[in-house]
Amino acid sequence: MDLRLKGLRALVAGSTRGLGYAIALGLAREGAAVALNGRDPQKVSAAVQKLVQETGAQAYAAPGDVSDPAVPETLVAAAAAALGGLDLLVTNAGGPPAGRFEAFDDAAWQRAIDFSLMSHVRLIRAALPYLRQSQAASVLTLTSYSVKQPIPNLVLSNSVRLATIGLTKSLALELGAEGIRFNSLLPGWTETERVAELMSARAQISGLSVEEEIARQARDASLGRLAQPEEIANPAVFLLSPAASYITGVMLSVDGGSYKGTL
Repeated sequence: MDLRLKGLRALVAGSTRGLGYAIALGLAREGAAVALNGRDPQKVSAAVQKLVQETGAQAYAAPGDVSDPAVPETLVAAAAAALGGLDLLVTNAGGPPAGRFEAFDDAAWQRAIDFSLMSHVRLIRAALPYLRQSQAASVLTLTSYSVKQPIPNLVLSNSVRLATIGLTKSLALELGAEGIRFNSLLPGWTETERVAELMSARAQISGLSVEEEIARQARDASLGRLAQPEEIANPAVFLLSPAASYITGVMLSVDGGSYKGTL
């Protein structure tokens, strides 16, 4: 299938590693020009160099901490200037720390809101003027299957990511008439650096090894394993593409059967 991504321009937030990088790589392989983002300028430059070596696509560095209220507007403007406009936006900021409810004070909740909700809000708001000029405008928010089935010891993520789902669906309804699509990807457990950190935190609580915690989590998926990053990136790239031009307002779980509900 031709996804018709060649020549389109994408900004992928949080894309120096993990799912963000896998999505940027998938878009580049389909011919899109991509701006990569992360907090550390050196890591962003290294990710850009790696992506160009792997794909030969156009790629640009757009460093900045998306949880900082002052960053998203300048970040989007810089990416759009480098790309010559913007067609596709992936809002992604990893996730807040693991822990139980009583472990977090108001400041921790506010950091989680800035990181896992307001970063999406600010990036989308800054990108809208550019997306309105595109004939293939598409936004993808990265959340988690935990918005359907809360994950133990992740109360911050379980709570705040639900607001991002509400935002995504609301914008799909509000801006559909302008031809801008909004969808969200709900990944399951994937072999990324973020998951390795969460498994390490679990191991400290349980007394098991990190490998045992990973194996235990893998058994929760009906496929019996964690995902590879490209298995999450492939449906993300499709949802962003013009090949999915009549799909908007969808919250797509890609979790290997970890979510046990029917809706």
